[in-house]
Amino acid sequence: QVQLVESGGRLVQAGGSLRLSCTASGLTFSSSAMAWFRQAPGKEREFVVGITRSGRTAYTDSVKGRFTISRDNAKNTVYMQMNSLKPEDTAVYYCAAEKRAPWVISETPNQYDYWGQGTQVTVSS
Repeated sequence: QVQLVESGGRLVQAGGSLRLSCTASGLTFSSSAMAWFRQAPGKEREFVVGITRSGRTAYTDSVKGRFTISRDNAKNTVYMQMNSLKPEDTAVYYCAAEKRAPWVISETPNQYDYWGQGTQVTVSS
């Protein structure tokens, strides 16, 4: 059984930083592409950042220069460092894993095979 467990979300002031973690089990982590999505109230789930099995990364424009994704295959964990946070970054953040084409970073949620339960990030102004 595959599990993705996110952690690190909390309330933070605008301009602050957070690091989200997602630890996988039951998955060949090193052979999977990983991504972070987010969903704000009343909005669709949107792609934030992704990383292939080889470490190639992709970012949505609104977080470029502020967020950084990384992975530690020895720990089966993917991280997202979030700096210079803005109120519009407030959302539930989800970790996702894609095993079928791990050399590709898809921005489409339905391309991902596994999802975590989400962690709330709230940025106050």
